[in-house]
Amino acid sequence: MAQKLILALSALVAVASAVVVPGPGLALPAYPSYPSLALPKLAAPVYPALTKVAAPLVAKVAAPEPYDPNPQYSFNYDVHDSSTGDVKSQQETRSGDVVQGEYSLIEADGTRRIVQYTADPVHGFNAVVHREGAVVKAVAPVAKVLAPAPLLHAAPLVAKVPAYGPALAHGYPGLAPALAPAYGPALPKLALPALPALSPLGYH
Repeated sequence: MAQKLILALSALVAVASAVVVPGPGLALPAYPSYPSLALPKLAAPVYPALTKVAAPLVAKVAAPEPYDPNPQYSFNYDVHDSSTGDVKSQQETRSGDVVQGEYSLIEADGTRRIVQYTADPVHGFNAVVHREGAVVKAVAPVAKVLAPAPLLHAAPLVAKVPAYGPALAHGYPGLAPALAPAYGPALPKLALPALPALSPLGYH
């Protein structure tokens, strides 16, 4: 692609700089000569010398984290919360690639679960689970519940509700028994005015 571009540019330069060389029997037309315009000579502008200031090269390279070939740690904790019944503990130690630990907790049924675990590059992670009988009586979550207030039945706000069943079922006698209230006598049928037939084309 670059070769084609160079070839095309070379051809363009050759055509632009072509000169007609008069050969035998070919004379160039005489062009009128124009007087030359004398332009005043302008001095080149003088700029103050620019000093180059090199920006400080600051390469932010993340330093590698220090490698500890023999990491060691040890920790433990105990929790005994009498308000929630949460009782648990854990202890763990590490020496090199070998981790040993144990944790225990009181389960919901009151038994204590004890888990002893080890981890190393040869055997991987191993855990042994033991259960002890009900050490502590199972503690239910503490929640203070107020006894519900006795329900008081207030008198109805409306002493008598009119039956709308027959009025709504006017013209549909099969619906009147379904809509009629079961708590009192039905009201006499009311004559409703007939509604004019509405066509969907009547709306604009």
